[in-house]
Amino acid sequence: MKPTLLVLAAGMGSRYGGLKQIDPMGPNGETMLDYAVSDAVKAGFGRVVFVIRRDIEEAFRETVGTRIPSSIEVDYAFQELADLPPSFVVPEGREKPWGTAHAVRAARKVVNEPFAVINADDFYGQEAFSSIGSWLREQDPERPAVAMVGYRLENTLSEHGSVNRGICVVENHLLRRIEEVEKLRLEKDGMVRGTPPSGFRREVAAQTPVSMNFWGFTPAVFPLLEQAFDIFLRKRIHESKSEWYLPAVVDEWIASGLLQCPVLETDSQWFGVTYPEDREKVTAALKEMGLTVER
Repeated sequence: MKPTLLVLAAGMGSRYGGLKQIDPMGPNGETMLDYAVSDAVKAGFGRVVFVIRRDIEEAFRETVGTRIPSSIEVDYAFQELADLPPSFVVPEGREKPWGTAHAVRAARKVVNEPFAVINADDFYGQEAFSSIGSWLREQDPERPAVAMVGYRLENTLSEHGSVNRGICVVENHLLRRIEEVEKLRLEKDGMVRGTPPSGFRREVAAQTPVSMNFWGFTPAVFPLLEQAFDIFLRKRIHESKSEWYLPAVVDEWIASGLLQCPVLETDSQWFGVTYPEDREKVTAALKEMGLTVER
């Protein structure tokens, strides 16, 4: 059974200022999605499912869907604010959907095979796709399982501003917990520093593995997601801007002993356009790498 690539493409880049998913980055007008799907095809994925919003469906299908190589099947799932368990309704004042875990849940009726999850506007590298693809092919679809691709922090920073990252504590190649550290940046003395939940700025080793939202799951996790969403909503549905994050869900599964999460560490360079100024570096790097894209 070939794995599926689940691409989270519903969000707008608030700091970047546009729909990054369809922004040309490569030397021949390639988008980040072009590279991701091409790398997935090379890694043996058989299908790509895009999680998008209804209001961008037409533009997305025309600008992205038509670029997907014929060697991989394409499907769509829709992240919608009102897609909630039957006992809940959208509270007054809520405008945005519920975050990355909610986006993955949106594919529960579309995905029936082991799948990888990525952001639509990031570059992850061929090595990372091959690694997660191999892991997915080894899994029993009937048993809940999760894995994460771990990047070195130094390979994910921006020269043009601070970033937030999920700093990973890893023991014996298993993820123990993820700590969200904000305002990470490489400072003039060559050290990386950021602000953890404690509020006291501290150094973070450049080699520390971080989560860049590249996950592997079996479809048997969807019932577990449903249970976790119910718990989240009971606690936080009335918070107008609360978000249900995928790393937080995995963290809870690990802490409760429900699942173990292998970390597939990679030396791949991660590229993302967090700030408009990042675009020049990304386009230059992609040109220098001379990557080919499956058509």
